[in-house]
Amino acid sequence: MNRDSHATHARFGESYQGRTLVRRTRLALVLGLLTILVPVLVPVFAQTAQPSDALPPGKNPHLGNPASIKNGLALYRIRCGNCHGLDARGYRGPDLTALLGAMPDERLFQTIRKGVPGTEMLASTAPDDDLLLVMAYLRNMNAATPAEAPIGNVANGSKLFAAQCSSCHRVGDSGGWLGPDLSRVGAARSRETLTREIRTPSDWMPPGYESVTLVTRDGRKIRGVKKNEDPFSIQIMDMRERIQGYLKSDLDQVIFEKTSVMPEYGPERLSQSDLNDLIGYLSTLRASPTR
Repeated sequence: MNRDSHATHARFGESYQGRTLVRRTRLALVLGLLTILVPVLVPVFAQTAQPSDALPPGKNPHLGNPASIKNGLALYRIRCGNCHGLDARGYRGPDLTALLGAMPDERLFQTIRKGVPGTEMLASTAPDDDLLLVMAYLRNMNAATPAEAPIGNVANGSKLFAAQCSSCHRVGDSGGWLGPDLSRVGAARSRETLTREIRTPSDWMPPGYESVTLVTRDGRKIRGVKKNEDPFSIQIMDMRERIQGYLKSDLDQVIFEKTSVMPEYGPERLSQSDLNDLIGYLSTLRASPTR
């Protein structure tokens, strides 16, 4: 082997040893960083993955913090505003400004975390800090207004409900199944929302009660409310409260209607006085639903 060959092999060996040293150094650095970061990150990820059911101990760190309140406002509008209104004064859900004054932080935290059974308010799996941000925003709103004073003649409202609503809606163990259970509607709806949903029910139909008409191959029309649907089949409750399932391939049409099966109760059908009595009665309903 000539001198040039020896030189080439020497340089190759030095280069290989240098690359090996660099790799080992990088590996040592990575392992060192993991040793430092893992004890710090594991509790953080564990807390994120397992949100607590109870209010974290100590004072809410976001109370009175302008930046936190701004972030809480953004979270509230994304996650809560659709039901409680952008100003928290109620839409499909209750007016929060009328409830917060008498609600301690522990109960408010658990209500957001666990939801309200029998209503459209579902449990939240958001991180604890997100809930604390929302709470800071809600606490920062103007002083809570007094709860709405009772209105109307509750006894007459109960009679109106029995005569005009109970064939479709249940309260406790009595009533129909075609419409939503109203056993807790007083806790779930503001007065303004109840008025809107009685006067113009087609403005919003809750999930599980959207109007649908099925047209069979022989031309029969079956109207009801949608209960379940997938790409191949649909299940409805018809107007006689019978649950029926169909393969879409056996139907000629599936028509999703914009008009609720609940009729509109305009002033000509339900006077303002009777409406006040009915809402007065509905506002008293806060028991657990039967289903």
